[in-house]
Amino acid sequence: MMKHQDIIFTNSVAERLSSIIESMNCSGTFILVDENTDNHVLSKIVGKFPAIDNAAVIKVKPGDVNKNLDSLVHIWNELQRAGANRRSLMVNLGGGMVTDMGGFAAATFKRGIHFINVPTTLLSAVDAAVGGKTGINFNGLKNEIGSFREADAVIISTCFLDTLPVEEIRSGYAEMLKHGLIDSAEAYHRLLECDVTSIDSERMLALLEESVSVKRRIVEEDPTEKGIRRALNLGHTAGHAFESLAMRRGNPVPHGYAVAWGCVVELVLSHLAMGLPSSELKRFADYVYNNYGIFPITCDDYPALLELMHHDKKNTSGDINFTLLSEIGRVHIDSICSEDDIKTALDIFRDLMHI
Repeated sequence: MMKHQDIIFTNSVAERLSSIIESMNCSGTFILVDENTDNHVLSKIVGKFPAIDNAAVIKVKPGDVNKNLDSLVHIWNELQRAGANRRSLMVNLGGGMVTDMGGFAAATFKRGIHFINVPTTLLSAVDAAVGGKTGINFNGLKNEIGSFREADAVIISTCFLDTLPVEEIRSGYAEMLKHGLIDSAEAYHRLLECDVTSIDSERMLALLEESVSVKRRIVEEDPTEKGIRRALNLGHTAGHAFESLAMRRGNPVPHGYAVAWGCVVELVLSHLAMGLPSSELKRFADYVYNNYGIFPITCDDYPALLELMHHDKKNTSGDINFTLLSEIGRVHIDSICSEDDIKTALDIFRDLMHI
């Protein structure tokens, strides 16, 4: 059983991080960032408290394409070179790539060292930094190698979001919409009614806390994804296939965009198999079309998408497994759909997305 994760919502990031580091009395602190992390982000935590300023910085190449074995080995090498031991601490400061890979590096170095996640993107705050999933991509497949390991703490703040491009805000918001879909009609409709491009920081922090609480509640009930945690995979079976296909094309798409498109496909399947009202499907599809655009596919792409869906970790016995909804907030995990059903859903997806 994984330990209870301490999730802190604050805009006093440096003060809280310093306090946690001092209380842990660790032997050496390391801050993992990607090479694109700018001074604006670092200034939010560096230059204020000795516990942070004395940390060594490890840099990795940016982008999900570099969430791979080579980057993981680089982190291990840097930790070993600096003499890190089992009482050392790593602070993963960045987006989902940094928290996913940094968490896995910490979970495996010396059979596990302490780590804290400080997400700097909306997507990592609501998704990757929370819940204990760590890992890397392998052989072109998303998160193919990894482990379940909770961070000692997660510090969530909106102070890092003010310089993010709108595309990154929308990417994170897609995961929040997913949490709303599996939680309740009230939570979901509140999110649909907000203009994600103009939410003030106080309102966003409140929405984040509500959204993360959905994931936290489910993860605490099922930390290693044996049952209800699969509810969090809504949109991800199709979404990961879109994401992987985009990588094959050499034109990667943001994770949240792929999840948004994946949710449309899986709400189509929910309508066909579970009777999800067509009005809810149409409203969500319109929202995605207006805010996330389209992922261009033709029927010629179906074999590749189906092959990628077969690689999904939720599958057993060769079936393709989905999380579906019969209504907003009413989740059905382990829903098997045939390839013919999926092709039909992809046809309807193309119609809804005006492709």
